[in-house]
Amino acid sequence: MRTARTKVQGLSAGFRYHDLRHYFASLLIASGADVKTVQARLRHASAKTALDTYGHIWPGRDESTRATADAVTAPQAEHRRNSTQVTAQRRRSRGV
Repeated sequence: MRTARTKVQGLSAGFRYHDLRHYFASLLIASGADVKTVQARLRHASAKTALDTYGHIWPGRDESTRATADAVTAPQAEHRRNSTQVTAQRRRSRGV
């Protein structure tokens, strides 16, 4: 590694080989790779190792599950709104 520092321009003096592993892991995670894929690519013994090391950079799953739930329930909510409006219109037209 010491010889690489002299051959690569702009490489900081504090650069470590492990920095490349962390960079690679962050690229995988940013591209949407799941924990088992990251584990396999980095050759971690378990998914726990990958999560313990990189869990803080995984996108928030709360937001993605919230978006999924909204996508599923939005059509139902729209249907209920439309049904309520139709019922109200019928009542008004009957004078109820």
